Amino acid sequence: MNQCFLKEFLYQAIFIPEGVTSPERSIVDQPELQVYIENFGKNPDDHCIAAEVDGRIVGAVWVRIMNDYGHIDDQTPSLAISLLPEYRGQGIGTELMKRMLSLLRESGYPGVSLSVQKANYAVKLYRSLGFEVVRENEEEYIMLRRL
Repeated sequence: MNQCFLKEFLYQAIFIPEGVTSPERSIVDQPELQVYIENFGKNPDDHCIAAEVDGRIVGAVWVRIMNDYGHIDDQTPSLAISLLPEYRGQGIGTELMKRMLSLLRESGYPGVSLSVQKANYAVKLYRSLGFEVVRENEEEYIMLRRL
């Protein structure tokens, strides 16, 4: 997956509460977000699965071991997922997640973590896939799925 696509999906992964204006696209150039995509694919722990509809990439789930918001330890990759808005709510994200969990399990990882805003509707999806809250702050859950 090339970095251009990941940059778009990183932007799409930003949770925007209802009634809040979307940030400028340049927000993904900030160092705390660049950690998700910079030089992606050069590390053996970088894995990405994309969803395609009619020849168009409409979603992606990717992991890497990084010191991000959802960091647990140096053996547990952190996960990011997003879909283009018009493809959400159709089960594509669930299927992407199931495939990534399977790939990570087969690769021998102990688990996978993520960070999610408490108000994000995706919390329900993550819980349904076996993610558990291991830490939290005022705004976010840090969730872990043991494999």
